[in-house]
Amino acid sequence: MDGITLPGRAIGTPLDRSDGPAKVTGTARYAYEHPVDRPVYLHPVQATVAVGRIVGVHTEAALADPGVLTVLTHENARRLASLDDPEVAILQTPEVPYRGRIVGGVVAESSEVARRAAGLVRFDYRAEPHDVLLRADHPDRYVPEVMNGGFATDSIHGDAEAALAGAAVRHDATYTTPWQQHAQIEPHATIAIWVDDRLVLHVASQGVHRLRESLAALFGLEPERIRISSPFVGGAFGGKLHTHPDVVLAVLAAFAVPGRPVKLALTRQQMFAEVGYRTPTIQRVRLGAGPDGRLVAVGHETVQQTARIKEFAEQSVTPTRVMYAAPHRSTTHRMVPLDVPVPTIMRAPGKTPGMYALESAMDEMAIACGQDPVEFRIANEPPVDPELGRPFSSRNLVACLRDGARRFGWAGRDPAPGVRRAAGGWLVGTGVAASMYPVYRMPGSTATIRLEPDGRYTVSIGAADLGTGTWTTLAQIAADALAAPVGRIDLRIGDTELPPAIAAGGSSGMTSWGSAVVEAARRLRARAAAEHVGAVPPQGIEASAEMPDNPEMERLSMYAFGAQFAEVRVHEATGEVRVPRLVGVFAAGRIINPKTGRSQLLGGMSMGISMALHERCVLDPRFGHVVNHDLAGYHIATNADVGCVEVHTLHEEDPHVNPMGSKGIGELGIVGTAAAIANAVHHATGVRVRDLPITPDRFFGTVAGVRTLAR
Repeated sequence: MDGITLPGRAIGTPLDRSDGPAKVTGTARYAYEHPVDRPVYLHPVQATVAVGRIVGVHTEAALADPGVLTVLTHENARRLASLDDPEVAILQTPEVPYRGRIVGGVVAESSEVARRAAGLVRFDYRAEPHDVLLRADHPDRYVPEVMNGGFATDSIHGDAEAALAGAAVRHDATYTTPWQQHAQIEPHATIAIWVDDRLVLHVASQGVHRLRESLAALFGLEPERIRISSPFVGGAFGGKLHTHPDVVLAVLAAFAVPGRPVKLALTRQQMFAEVGYRTPTIQRVRLGAGPDGRLVAVGHETVQQTARIKEFAEQSVTPTRVMYAAPHRSTTHRMVPLDVPVPTIMRAPGKTPGMYALESAMDEMAIACGQDPVEFRIANEPPVDPELGRPFSSRNLVACLRDGARRFGWAGRDPAPGVRRAAGGWLVGTGVAASMYPVYRMPGSTATIRLEPDGRYTVSIGAADLGTGTWTTLAQIAADALAAPVGRIDLRIGDTELPPAIAAGGSSGMTSWGSAVVEAARRLRARAAAEHVGAVPPQGIEASAEMPDNPEMERLSMYAFGAQFAEVRVHEATGEVRVPRLVGVFAAGRIINPKTGRSQLLGGMSMGISMALHERCVLDPRFGHVVNHDLAGYHIATNADVGCVEVHTLHEEDPHVNPMGSKGIGELGIVGTAAAIANAVHHATGVRVRDLPITPDRFFGTVAGVRTLAR
């Protein structure tokens, strides 16, 4: 890094999506839609006990069904080369670790036959006792070695206990977030086929090279013998980042019926058990402040679940280590292993549930200190990273709070709760919360650029577009790096035949892929100048480069920040909650494309509304499975739930993060939204809801036999 960003020719221009016409005309092919000859169809069979062992397998009725080619079980499936990952080591043993585990698969000539025959497969089980309920005092609670992303499990600075005990103003409360699903529009889907002794897969994937390495190890294949294609993905949110059992099942079936393409698309109900979810959390937040409202101590501890067969430890308290100044701080993670499916990354892992708890507690503490919630946050702004002691490359949270307050009309807000009414029995309230997300850059991306004889540039990198706009924004970065119009850039992404790239995750894609593209462009221009190229030779001129190191990452703390302001209405008779207005102001470096960037932030905020008001998986402890396992029972926000959502970005120059001066925004928008809404709900009703989602039943209690708001 030389501290100089690219000139803003294409970068900063609100271009339409280059893949838009293909998507609206239906010519963009998603995983299940690739044309193949003579396909067969695969339908999984799932375990019907929470924990146990298969002691009998009955496939006769299914095999007798016309059109059925084979039934895979642990008795006849191909042996895997590695059993190191128990989540994906399916059909290898008779053990059942959770309800819904894939224990079989039917391959047939049509999807209808496969699904019908799957219902004819029978297993005899020896069921065993199971435990699926998360409790803060669970006897199996343990301390994980490290959290997702490599974060330390615990962080202790000073003496938080003593400082909390001596604080003039104290707050101590517990906040919970539920089991949540990704609910992507495109289901997890795979086509698997052997072609000339190579395994070819069309998969909805956030990282084709990552998936190839995983499958190569599982099946004992050279990575070059596997090709994975995923040019378009219909939503992912982290759920399509890791390898899941459905892809492994499709490959096992491809081994069983060589020469025939195997098509598998999970049903919506199957996705609730097979492809991960956001773990529920139980978070205790303690804050202590002096008489002036300055924080002297912060304590944040979380207890959350993981699967008994495999740990996924979400880094939920890490935002508290960075957000506010306090000389004494304690943050801890504890895990509870349960007989449940394996959790996974979901949009802004850790930051989303952690900031809900922290920003709700900050609102409560501001009230306890008699201060305005915006001014309270500003008063506790840290001069450097509280955890590492490093300067921030840029930190414009205060500017976001000030600008958001101005746009929202926060000035003059009456802090008294439960006193504003609108016609029709609606209570009205407003709330605020901060947003944050780290700047991540991951090694492992290489870009190749070729100058063609006709003057066009072919830019190749195995990046992914999950609907985020990569097809457009990466071309804009290449155009500026090459000093060429965007129209002369031909981008190729989403295939293992292309140079390797890190998976799209942690909002790190543009930083990582874009840095590699910029470096490859620099080398190409240098080569063309050194060779004094006039007419480009028929084979073109080519240069490749890996993402270069950025030593500034070791010297500075790098984050994007934002502030969200919510107006809510709560019906005093029914408890219905509406969010007519949401205003978000974000400081996220240079915005590559304001149009696609706004879509990302708006989408995150809309998911935050959904998290705040609707989303919750309901687990039946008797049987160990989610009972509302479809979009009829698992409610997500739809058009009627999302009112006026304003997205604003501040001009932020940060030459330290990458050559583009950009920061990730795909996850920033969801962080803090739920807290802003919860804080507004308290302002509207006087009821403090600390357990998501905020459903009507949260508001009411019984006083003298009369149902009333539980203020």
